Amino acid sequence: MSCAKVVSQFEVFAAGELGHRRTWSDAEKIRIVEESYRGHRQGSVVARRHGISRALLPQWRRAYDLGQLDGAPTAFAALEIAPDPMPLPQGAPRGADTDARVEITLANGRRLTVRVDIEASALTRLVQILERA
Repeated sequence: MSCAKVVSQFEVFAAGELGHRRTWSDAEKIRIVEESYRGHRQGSVVARRHGISRALLPQWRRAYDLGQLDGAPTAFAALEIAPDPMPLPQGAPRGADTDARVEITLANGRRLTVRVDIEASALTRLVQILERA
């Protein structure tokens, strides 16, 4: 006679929980996303622990990376255009200054000075990192 053991995993929901969507605050989403980034944890493990869909966590991660989970609406920053500190010499081509820089003041008050020829993707990553810090 063989000993067969049947193990099944199932979750029991209370009758009142069926059909109701949960709402998560931005603070809860940020906490869950940051937990998913810590260590060598897989996103699916963190999603299962908090009872969310595995497909929802990457959406929250993307919003977190874009800075959309802070709860505040997107705001415009003031832009000030200053005159050139040194006029270009007569006859010099306009793009000749390869060391030209631009200063960006972020919403959190930090300032970032970069070369004008910086790649857009690198600038995007820098701004995201500085806004989160």
